[in-house]
Amino acid sequence: MEVVILVIHLLIAVALVGVVLLQRSEGGALGIGGNNAGGGVFSARGSANALTRMTAILAAAFMVTSIVLTIMAGATKENQSILDTIPSGSTSGTPANQDSVDKNPATNTEQGNNVPLSQ
Repeated sequence: MEVVILVIHLLIAVALVGVVLLQRSEGGALGIGGNNAGGGVFSARGSANALTRMTAILAAAFMVTSIVLTIMAGATKENQSILDTIPSGSTSGTPANQDSVDKNPATNTEQGNNVPLSQ
């Protein structure tokens, strides 16, 4: 169910972007429609009203699907902190074999090979 609503949400988002890009800008440089006079459906005035309505409908549908997805995501998850996922043994910041490490890093050897770590 969540996947279906997510797909619908994405389709609404793409349609909303398309409808917004089709609208006439303030300068009239973008958009469809020409210099048709009259008050028909496909005149400049009629298409502007239709695109405005379509933008409002798509925006409302986008908000509704956003809220539905948020509610569905919150209902399926338990209240859990990210700190609960850390194992309890890995909270110290010191190395596990601190006693076996020499204080002089130039003389430390790697697994008994007598090869200095820093050359």
